Amino acid sequence: MMAIQDEKFAATVKVGIKGQIVIPQAVRVMFGIEPGDTLLLLADPKQGIAIVRGDVFNHFLDSVSKAKAEPPIDPDA
Repeated sequence: MMAIQDEKFAATVKVGIKGQIVIPQAVRVMFGIEPGDTLLLLADPKQGIAIVRGDVFNHFLDSVSKAKAEPPIDPDA
């Protein structure tokens, strides 16, 4: 089952015998995922599974690191 609406996508995928899934082509195109790309899999028993492109997550980590390096904002200043 696949559905695309307002730049959102939903599909069912089957897990193969080796535990692999196939990311549908429409999603790979939507996110610019190419063969050989590194993806980060995030999993939480209550919230489910998310897959993020590695470069997007690295950018997030860089932003967090820069924010931590900056001095805290003094609310009384």
